[in-house]
Amino acid sequence: MCLAIPARVVEVEGDLAKVDFGEGVFREVNVALVNVKLDEYVLVHAGYAIQVIDRKEAEETLKLWNEILKMEQKVQDARGAL
Repeated sequence: MCLAIPARVVEVEGDLAKVDFGEGVFREVNVALVNVKLDEYVLVHAGYAIQVIDRKEAEETLKLWNEILKMEQKVQDARGAL
C-alpha cells in the first residue's frame, strides 16, 4: 500500500521545496516531477511531490489525518495506563 500526504509549499529552490505538513512539521522534498508554485499543495510520497492538488481537498485531508493521529495517541495512552 502506498501513502501520500498533502503538504503546502513554502519555499522552492530548483528541484527542491520546503513543505509544511501542518502542526509545525516541515520537510524538504523533491519537486522535479511537478510544476509547483508557492502556497500550492502537493501530495508527497517517499520524499517526492507527486501531484499538485486543490487547497480545499488538501486541507480536508490534513484535518482528517490530524484526527486519526489524535485518536491513535488516545489509544496509545490508554494502553500505557493499563
